Amino acid sequence: MMAAREIMTKDVVSISGSATVAEAVALMKEKGLRALIVDRRNEDDPYGMVTETDIVYKVAAHGHDPKEMRVYQIMTKPCIVVTPELGVEYVARLFANTKIRRAPVVQGRLLGVVSISDILRKSDFVEKPKKDFYGSDSYMDNPEVLQQREYDV
Repeated sequence: MMAAREIMTKDVVSISGSATVAEAVALMKEKGLRALIVDRRNEDDPYGMVTETDIVYKVAAHGHDPKEMRVYQIMTKPCIVVTPELGVEYVARLFANTKIRRAPVVQGRLLGVVSISDILRKSDFVEKPKKDFYGSDSYMDNPEVLQQREYDV
């Protein structure tokens, strides 16, 4: 199984929490990004993230002035992070369960970002699917296996 470090984007763009939302929008447009990592204030501080969704839902939808609002006012912090060794299948499951699209890859420091696009474009789940996910029989081959497992709980 491939690991997060093998598919992550290493060229990470970050921004200070004290930057204005307008500065974040300009940076996102310039770099063609949908999200920015928000820098930690110190070594013990968690990473944050500001996304295009945060900006649209929390600023544009309410008519707030992006030149007056700060990134820290709308960002998600702490955000969910993954370790570089985490298998891609587990990253995908984490994303599905938490309804997120991307996460910083952290091991002491920020190493990269992994996204659903990275999973789709760079991982080997199509070439090497995990066949025994639900036990010896696959629920894809035998839907009753999944139903039986649901009733076992």
